[in-house]
Amino acid sequence: VQLQASGGGLVQPGGSLRLSCVVSGSIFSNYIMGWSRQAPGKQRLTIATITTGGRTLYTESVEGRFTISKDNAKNTVYLQMDGLKPEDTGIYYCTARATQFEQPKYWGQGTLVTVSS
Repeated sequence: VQLQASGGGLVQPGGSLRLSCVVSGSIFSNYIMGWSRQAPGKQRLTIATITTGGRTLYTESVEGRFTISKDNAKNTVYLQMDGLKPEDTGIYYCTARATQFEQPKYWGQGTLVTVSS
């Protein structure tokens, strides 16, 4: 397994979760890492990316609430999610892409996040 995501679960609105993704070294060092979300009945959406140099980008709906980061020593990418809303519910996938303009080449298995009271 090249991308192994974990950390999903059930959380109340306003709560927090942290997702983790352990990545094989060859991918972690050479690709832009990110997280995509597939909400029920909707297409997958890239919500956050981080370059090898640490530059981050977010989709507007999560800007200011979610933080993507990475630990180079552990080959791990994180997604800290604060102020969660019901519309954040979905399956979250760890991804790796060559450039910001391409679709992900690698996908993790997905972890389910449910925001509900």
